Amino acid sequence: MSIAVVTGAGSGIGRSVALALAAAGWSVALAGRRAEPLEETAALAPDGDFLCAPTDVTSEAQVAALFSSVRDRYGRVDLLFNNAGTFAGGGTPVEDLDPATWRAVVDVNLTGAFLCAQAAFRAMKEQEPQGGRIINNGSISAHVPRPHSIAYTATKHAMTGLTKSLSLDGRPYRIACGQLDIGNAATDMTARMQAGILQADGRLAPEPVMDAADVAATVVHMAGLPLEANVQFATVMATAMPYIGRG
Repeated sequence: MSIAVVTGAGSGIGRSVALALAAAGWSVALAGRRAEPLEETAALAPDGDFLCAPTDVTSEAQVAALFSSVRDRYGRVDLLFNNAGTFAGGGTPVEDLDPATWRAVVDVNLTGAFLCAQAAFRAMKEQEPQGGRIINNGSISAHVPRPHSIAYTATKHAMTGLTKSLSLDGRPYRIACGQLDIGNAATDMTARMQAGILQADGRLAPEPVMDAADVAATVVHMAGLPLEANVQFATVMATAMPYIGRG
């Protein structure tokens, strides 16, 4: 039995990944701020083995409690999909961005990712047999920004550094770490893209999206590799979105 922790599991990509992992035979701890969406995710796969664990990833105590509850129930942690994130402040020009919004985005997207990765790393280092895998949800914005997205883009660039450091520091303990950079998966967060979103040349233009299930299939593939192999970085995106040639 393999044990996964998925943050941001109450909707969108997190929900799709959790359901795909369950279908592939994983037991999945569902983490997110509110219990109701997590329970809705679990209800979509009644035969799945889920643990619903309401968690604010910006809280060190709540993250510690999450991983303690997973280990108490299952005995180990084999996978963390570090997915929780926010696009707060997106669309706001840099000169108008409230520093409190900047800090809130950093707290969730970067500090929250660090806290979850740290807790997973500790568990994977201590358990027998030793090891596990961390998959960080990066973004196309880990490579190139959208207009008026400085907080989100900065955190996603930082996620790449987090991934590289975890990958290096995990080597002695059979802890693999990779990053999946996602572009235009169809979720509530990206709904506005189909109606029209600001482009680098100042136009508003609709953008194509892909099914979040296609992202989930990539995560399941990465997660299923033996720990001797690792997808270090992968990009999965809507084929015709403006990434290649963006700007």
